[in-house]
Amino acid sequence: MKNLTTDDIMRIRRDFPILDRKIYDRQLIYLDNTATTETPRQVVEAVDSMYYTHKANVHRGVHTLSQEATSMMESTRSVVAEFINAPSTEQIIFTRGTTEAINLVAASYGLLLEPGDEIILSAMEHHSDIVPWQLIAEKRGLVIKVIPLTDNDELDMDAYRSLLSPRTKIVAVTHVSNVLGTINPVKEIIDCAHRAGAVTIVDGAQAIAHLNVDVQALDADFYVFSSHKMYGPCGVGVLYGKRQLLEEMPPYQGGGEMIKTVSFEKTVYADLPFKFEAGTPDFVGIAAFNSAISYIKSIGIESIAAHEDELLRYTTPALLDIPGVRIFGNAPHKSAIISFLIGDAHHYDTGMLLDKLGIAVRTGHHCAQPLMHILGITGTVRASFGVYNTIAECDAFIAAVRRVAAMLS
Repeated sequence: MKNLTTDDIMRIRRDFPILDRKIYDRQLIYLDNTATTETPRQVVEAVDSMYYTHKANVHRGVHTLSQEATSMMESTRSVVAEFINAPSTEQIIFTRGTTEAINLVAASYGLLLEPGDEIILSAMEHHSDIVPWQLIAEKRGLVIKVIPLTDNDELDMDAYRSLLSPRTKIVAVTHVSNVLGTINPVKEIIDCAHRAGAVTIVDGAQAIAHLNVDVQALDADFYVFSSHKMYGPCGVGVLYGKRQLLEEMPPYQGGGEMIKTVSFEKTVYADLPFKFEAGTPDFVGIAAFNSAISYIKSIGIESIAAHEDELLRYTTPALLDIPGVRIFGNAPHKSAIISFLIGDAHHYDTGMLLDKLGIAVRTGHHCAQPLMHILGITGTVRASFGVYNTIAECDAFIAAVRRVAAMLS
């Protein structure tokens, strides 16, 4: 692992023209990376190249442009498989994002479940890992159970083990909480689930750009994530699944590409991965996603994680020194996310004032209303770091929070 120097970060920042923007005549400080990361010029140029020189619908076309576009899209599938150490490209399904990937598994694998079967979620799940399971639970008569939190904002693993039963069929859990930053022990969660005979799905949206993910080492049955949270294009996601499970599952959508043959009497479905990729995909975004993964690999995921952790460790105690600041998410093993409130001030007010100072943070319930209810609040201000953020930006952010706290006190 290479430790990123100040010069390294400055070189990286030059790849992101948006970071030169001024907001209310102040230099933009972008701390909303958990919602979406910014996109380097290399990825934007890849999008341009596809539209300007290679655009044609993928698969089946015999002409040169179609063959080129198909090759570029399928090259990304290979790169994704290598990036997460998937056994084969056939186990990489392209979706529109993490949300669609979870909906696909819930709607398709959920049809294999029987009334009374149980699904275990965690108290820190994003709505995208709650609502799809509620939908299929209502249709199939399933039971949902929830892993509670400890006082350290970690999952209560003893409680989790007690929830497992012979009726447990699915355990769906986030790798990293998008509110608390807690990095969950997904390997242990998966192992416990497998001993109970359950299948696991891991929401990797907040982990994939910050941690080394090896789906075979984790033994994950399903793992899902989005391109736009890893410096890539919007509208592209990935579902990894174990081959046997994907082959057992019925298609999620019907139409072009997901068939072998169609007659009015019977349709024979395509082999993996195309069985789950109905219609024309965002082949431009998928091809450009290749550049985003290459960009991350060129820096090194371990180097990115170390840099972001440095920013987290630097900023957290300084914020806690500001009168009235409360931080939610105090697990010892956490990602570079800081959710906080200033006294009784509304999170929107804090976020709007920080925006006037050129600082972009996220406010609200962060699509985690059940977690907010547990915490006894309606929302938080959330600052989250990416590879291009700097210590100088942290200093400016800390000073801004101090100023806002004085204004709101």
